[in-house]
Parts: sequence; structure tokens; C-alpha cells
Amino acid sequence: MNSTLYLKFILVYIILGFLSLFTAATLASGLTYSNLKSSEADRLYAEATAMSNDYLPGYFSELLSGSEVKMQLNGLSSYADAAVWLVDREGNILLSSRPDSYPSAPSQIQDFDPAESGSATYQEGDYHGYFEEDVLTVSAPVIQGFSTKGYLLIHKEVSDLADFRNTLMQAVYATVIIIYLLSFIVLLAFQFLVYRPLRRITEAATQYASGNLEYEIPVTTQDEMGYLSASLNYMSAQLRDMEDYQKKFVANVSHDFRSPLTSIKGYVEAMADGTIPPEMQQKYLNIILFETERLTDLTQDLLTLNEFDTKDILLNKEVFDIHEVIKNTAATFEVICTKRKISIELLLAARHLNVYADRKKIQQVLYNLIDNAIKFSDSDSSITVETTDRGDKVYISVKDYGIGIPRDSLNKIWERFYKTDASRGKDKKGTGLGLSIVKEAIQAHGENINVISTEGVGTEFIFSLPKKGS
Repeated sequence: MNSTLYLKFILVYIILGFLSLFTAATLASGLTYSNLKSSEADRLYAEATAMSNDYLPGYFSELLSGSEVKMQLNGLSSYADAAVWLVDREGNILLSSRPDSYPSAPSQIQDFDPAESGSATYQEGDYHGYFEEDVLTVSAPVIQGFSTKGYLLIHKEVSDLADFRNTLMQAVYATVIIIYLLSFIVLLAFQFLVYRPLRRITEAATQYASGNLEYEIPVTTQDEMGYLSASLNYMSAQLRDMEDYQKKFVANVSHDFRSPLTSIKGYVEAMADGTIPPEMQQKYLNIILFETERLTDLTQDLLTLNEFDTKDILLNKEVFDIHEVIKNTAATFEVICTKRKISIELLLAARHLNVYADRKKIQQVLYNLIDNAIKFSDSDSSITVETTDRGDKVYISVKDYGIGIPRDSLNKIWERFYKTDASRGKDKKGTGLGLSIVKEAIQAHGENINVISTEGVGTEFIFSLPKKGS
């Protein structure tokens, strides 16, 4: 990772701080200043309108003296901290009041136009050059006797608003800086909660890619990172098991191929160099034929398992009579059963019982189970094949009364190439793949197979199949 991701987050953090200050200094400052001007103009306009409507008409009707009006204008000027002018319709200054910081009012406003602000309640500028800096100007007409007698103008320097804006922005800047410093905690949290676990996961991925499957990620949390770490640890354990299985698989295949090939080679060489006389060759040719059949069976079983290992095997499911398949399969063992005096007893639930499955795969399952039962049965014994119709399932049982399977071997019989010591001594032809094929075929149908066995009593395999239309 070379700390690239962490440096990117630091860079983003720095840029975020810069953008926050820049946004506060430009957008927030501009919006604050605009709102302050609008709010102050509305306040001044309200003051001007109130005085124009309630007090100043008395001046033009001579109910109020100039000194009395002057006193009111002084009060408004002091309250608003602004210059206040009372003008007639031509722009002549009648009365005025101002703070000390404001320039004196002219005697007459040149080019006076009471409507120059348009639809706005105020205008901004130096107001015809009478002020050295920009002011906000509001104007309210004074109406007496249904006619406009004059106008009240209030001028407020915008620098006062700028000072107030700057005071507000200092608080905004301080808040932004504090939030930015507090957000450093988020960066630290990312460092400990995300970056470091992610770096360990990345290191694990690198180790696995280089072939070191022993590397283990420490799991310290129960969140998504912890779950991902635990999943990768589990994956590495599975890969180690798979690697061990592949080594064992290759060793077993090599052993099972090498033994018959060595035997075939030895007998052929012996017949070729005359070690075995012609009158004895038939006997050894039968042995060679037997070993060839072993190789053929092993190759076919490997191809069958490879078909299941693809995980996308297409089952040719159809409705068929399971009893017919059982009878036909049992009939194929007639010769060997007669030779060993073993009987196959069929206990069928009905005359016909239809199931929905792959006919060839189920026939292979039955063949392997019955063949396995015969191998482990003594002479003058029997094998029972029984079907049970229960709900939407059909249960098929293949039971022998032979030597049984040791308890510590029950969970291993499904492993490929696994053979108990008894099977090795009793049957040299087995490939150790028959039960693996049985389990793969049943699981491909989405069904289960179980085994019950007791040493010296016998073994029973039971699997299920769906009925027609279930």
C-alpha cells in the first residue's frame, strides 16, 4: 500500500480545511454582509416611514415648529447613528441632523429624484457625491393634505455594517477552525479503525499471493473489518486444506495407477523374455486383464468425480419407476452373488413408485452401494434393499450384514481414495471413490444420504429422492 491511501486522506483533510476557510471568507462573508445591509435598510425605512407619517406632516401644516422637528431629527439621527435630511419636493434641505463623523448637509440636492432607487427600498453609494464613503440611503415621502410636501432621507454609512460583519465573521472563523481541529479526531479514528486493519488485510493478500498460506490476520474487532479478516483467515485455512488434499489426491492417484501398471509391466516382461512358459501365460493374462479393469474403473471414477467437481453439472431429471431401476441394478450382480452365495432381498413399498431424478446417476448410486455391500458381506449372507414412501419423499435403504465400519472411520468413508484396512484386505479391486461418487450424486439432487453401521453387525445406507410432482 506504501501509505498511499493514508497520504491521500491527509491531503483531503488539508484541502477540506482550506476550502472551509475559503468558503467562510467568501460565501459566508458575502451572504452575511448582504443580509446585514438588507436588514438595516428595512429598519431605517421603517423608522423613516413612521416619522414621515406620524410626525412630519405637522411641520408642513405649521402645527410644529422647526425647533421641535429639529429635536426629533436629532433623536432619530442619534438612535440610528445616521445622517437625517428633511427636503422639499425640489430637493432643498429644510432641516438636517448628523453625527460628528458625517459631512454637513448641502443646501440643495442636485438632480434630486425621489424615485431614483426604483423598486428597492434603499440605494447604496456616495449619494450624488455628498459622502466620502458609501452609504445606505432610504427615502420616505411626507404627505400632508393628500399631497406630497417633502421627503425624509436617512443616510447610514456601510462601514458600520462592515465592522459588524467582521465581528460576526470572527466568530464564524473561530467555529470553523475548532470544527476543523475536532475533525482531526475523525482522521485518527480512520487511522486506527480503517487504515491499520486494511493494511494488515493488504499484507495478508500479498502473503497469500506469494504462497504463504500460514499468514494469519489478527482479529480484534467484530465489525466489517473484523469479519473480512476472519473470512480471509478462513479462506487461507481452506486453501491450506485444499493444498494438502491435492497433494494427498495426487499421491493416491499415483499409487493406485502405479500398482497395476507395475504388475502389468512385470508380467508382460516375464512373458516376453520367456520367464513365464507359454502354458502358464493364460493365467497371467487373466491377471493382466484384472489389473486393466482396475485402471479402467479408476479412470471412469475420476472422470465422474471431475464432472461433479465442475459444480455446474446438468442433471437429466425425469420421472421414472425407482423399483424398476432397483430390480435391474440388483440383477447385474446375479453372477457374483451366486458365486458367493449372497442373496439380495427387495422390500419394495409398492408395485410401482415414481421419483423425479437423473435416472443414470441414481442407477450408479444403487450400483455402488450394492457393490459395496457385497464386498463387505460374508458368504451365505443377505443384502436388503428397501424403499419407503413417506410424504413427498422416497427413502431407499441398502443394508448388509457384513463386517461393518469402525466408528472412527464413519466420517472418513466419503473421502476420495479412503479405504478401511478391512476393505484393503478383502477387496483389492476397489478404487476408494465409489462412496464419494454416491455422496456427490445425491447432493447434486439436493438430497441427503446417511450411514448407520456397527462392527460385526452390518451397515445400512439410506438416501432420499423427491417423488413425482413434489
